[in-house]
Amino acid sequence: MRKLAEALYLAVIALWVGGLWAIGYLVAPVLFSSLGDRQLAGMVAGKLFALIGWVGLGIAAYLVIFLITRWGGQVFKRAVFWLVILMATMVAASQFGIQPLMAQLKVDALPREVMESVLRDRFAAWHGISSILYLMQSLLGLWLVVWSGRGLR
Repeated sequence: MRKLAEALYLAVIALWVGGLWAIGYLVAPVLFSSLGDRQLAGMVAGKLFALIGWVGLGIAAYLVIFLITRWGGQVFKRAVFWLVILMATMVAASQFGIQPLMAQLKVDALPREVMESVLRDRFAAWHGISSILYLMQSLLGLWLVVWSGRGLR
């Protein structure tokens, strides 16, 4: 059972970090360059970002449980544990803070599109914050992949 848990630990890290990189730096740019409708591209990209956010929260929960089970009270001395916690906190801030705020700005802009409304600057600022947070998650994810073995040793 231990080998299965260890294999799952490594697989879910690969899924989470691979998903972050694939969606953020491959899929989203292709959507915006391929689809003629930027609003449609943004809607699809937003759904994908939300999906990887939920995946990330679920995986972070598993990783925390795995690491606590593996290391007990010593887990708080493990950098890999704090890295997972930091990434999960960033995901939660995005999922429950920034994304709902951006969605509300879109609703408030109706009947116009948010980028054609007086709310454009506020939306752009929050989009920028969201992008920076996503970049930070992606880079921390690479660090998590490199350090994933530390959670096993």
